[in-house]
Amino acid sequence: MAETRPVRLIVPKGHMFDGVRELLAEAGLRLGLDDRSYRPKSADPRFRVKIVRSQNVPQLLELGAHDIGFSGRDWIEEREAKVAELFDLGLDPVRVVVAACESETLESLRARRVIAASEYERLTRRWLEARDFQYVFVQSYGSTEVFPPEDADLIVDNCASGATLRANGLRVLEDILTSSTRLIACPASLDDPGIREVVEDLKLNLEGVLLARRKVLLEMNVPKALLESVLPRLPAMKSPTVAPLAGEEGFAVKIAVDRDRASALIPELKRLGVTDILETRLAKIIP
Repeated sequence: MAETRPVRLIVPKGHMFDGVRELLAEAGLRLGLDDRSYRPKSADPRFRVKIVRSQNVPQLLELGAHDIGFSGRDWIEEREAKVAELFDLGLDPVRVVVAACESETLESLRARRVIAASEYERLTRRWLEARDFQYVFVQSYGSTEVFPPEDADLIVDNCASGATLRANGLRVLEDILTSSTRLIACPASLDDPGIREVVEDLKLNLEGVLLARRKVLLEMNVPKALLESVLPRLPAMKSPTVAPLAGEEGFAVKIAVDRDRASALIPELKRLGVTDILETRLAKIIP
């Protein structure tokens, strides 16, 4: 690898932090944390890490003071940031929605001048103006669901299940977008071959961890007479690994299988005569 400066990585604080930190650790990038510091020590000297609010990540990357970071799609869209999206981790999935009191409809709201509250100013204004609403925008700084009915007629907020909205007497009127955690980069940083190589290495390891989370390794002993009937029943990423057992009594077979299929597959294999079945969690899969 060409010599280069450390890659400047920003990690979002708040609800996304624990999931991103755990994923980085499983990928080999452990962060040493101090409760008072926003600059954790990286176990990998190729990275210099800073923790910032998730809302700021896209814009800071666009400005070029950092190379890569993690952000939800919602804040990428809200900031209209010119960043390179490297891949969708699928963590912290949420919907950004328009919500109002149970008694309201889009038609009843459009018929009058409304107060709209949200942390997402651009997304809210864009949605309202595309539908010819007359409105006043109120910036919220969290707990947006508490605004209606006294302080807002409608809100634009993110939700995972919608339970918090329902608990506050609100219902979803329309979805604006779906969001999850993305690995994003400053486009100019990727023009540096050394930086790009380190970033691609990290991306490969992150993808390997996420794939492994969806799989388990099944190992089993298959009697010689059953091998031809068992193999076609085995789902595998490519094909099963088969090795003869000592004494020519059968074969040791290994497969990586979707985690949610393993519980049904194991009893089926047992009924076929397969023995010594082991299920093992995987740390990382690199296809």
